[in-house]
Amino acid sequence: MRTYLDCIPCFFKQALEAARIAGADERTQRKILNELSEKLSSFSLSSSPPQMGRIIYGMVKDITGKYDPYAKIKKKSNDTALRMYPKIKKRVDMSSDRLLAAVKLAIAGNIIDYGVKNSLNTGFVGRILSNGVDAELEKILDEENEIVKPGDERFFNYSEFKHTLRKSDTILYLADNTGETVFDRVLIEEIKNIDKSKKIFYAVKEKPIINDALAEDAYACGIDKLAEVISSGSDAPGTILSLCSKKFLAIYKKADMVISKGQGNFESLSSAERDIFFLFMAKCYVIANDVGCSLGEIVLLFHQYAANGMNTVTANSAVAD
Repeated sequence: MRTYLDCIPCFFKQALEAARIAGADERTQRKILNELSEKLSSFSLSSSPPQMGRIIYGMVKDITGKYDPYAKIKKKSNDTALRMYPKIKKRVDMSSDRLLAAVKLAIAGNIIDYGVKNSLNTGFVGRILSNGVDAELEKILDEENEIVKPGDERFFNYSEFKHTLRKSDTILYLADNTGETVFDRVLIEEIKNIDKSKKIFYAVKEKPIINDALAEDAYACGIDKLAEVISSGSDAPGTILSLCSKKFLAIYKKADMVISKGQGNFESLSSAERDIFFLFMAKCYVIANDVGCSLGEIVLLFHQYAANGMNTVTANSAVAD
C-alpha cells in the first residue's frame, strides 16, 4: 500500500506520542517534529507507511537515547493477555466452529496497537483504544460479538483460509503486536489441532519497534511450544522484504501458506508477489478506504498473486473444504 497524504498528519502524531512515551521534554519533542518535517519533504508517497514508521521510531530512539520506549507497555500487554488466556480458550471451546472462533479472536486481538492509538478518537473502536491495555483486552471478550462479527463477506475470506490451511504443510505466521501474541497462540493451537504435523514458523521483529512482538514476547506467551520462532531480520513496523534476512526470505518464499497479522504487515505486503492471508482490524480510515471496508471492521483478506503478475483480492466464494 502506498502512502496517502492523509498519512502525513498521523506520522506527526506517532512521532509526538513516541517522544512523550520515551520521556522527551518539550524541546526534544519539537526537535523530533522538526527533523520529521525535513525527512518528509523527500519521502516518496509511492513508499509504504511502515517505511516512514521505521524512520520515525528510529529517529526517536536516536534523539532520546531510549532503545525500547514501549518496553513497559509491551510487558503489561503480555501479562494481561496471558491472564486472559483461559477465558479466550473457553470462547473457542464453546464454539461450534473452533477454527473460525480462533480466527476471529486472533483478529480481535489486533486492536492492541499503540501505533494507531491516536488515529481514531470516535466510535466503538476509538472508545476501546482510549481505555488502556487492560480495558482493551477485557472489551475484546466482554463484547466479543460486537467486535469480532464479520461485516461484508468480501473482506472475510474464511472459506479460502480454511481450504488453504488444510492443504498446507508449511505455514509462515507473521506476528504483529505484543499481547496479541496470546491470541495468535490460540489460533496456532487450533491449526495444530487440525494436523499436528504442520510446520509453523512464527516471525517476529529483530529489534524493538513500537509495541511489535520480539522473540522474547513469543517465548513469554508460549508460542515456541507450537511453532519455530524466527526473526524477520527487520525493525520496521511491518514486513519490508528488502530489509528482511536471507533466512526469513527463504522461508517466506517456500511456505505453503502465509498468515499476516496487523495493519503494518498489510501496508507493506499488500502488493506482494505471492498469496497471503491478511488478518487485521481496520483501525485507520485510510486503510479502510484502501481496502474498501468499513472502519472498525475485522478483515480476513485473501491476496492472490496470479501467474501473470496481477494482484487480486478474492471474494468469499464457495471453496470445498
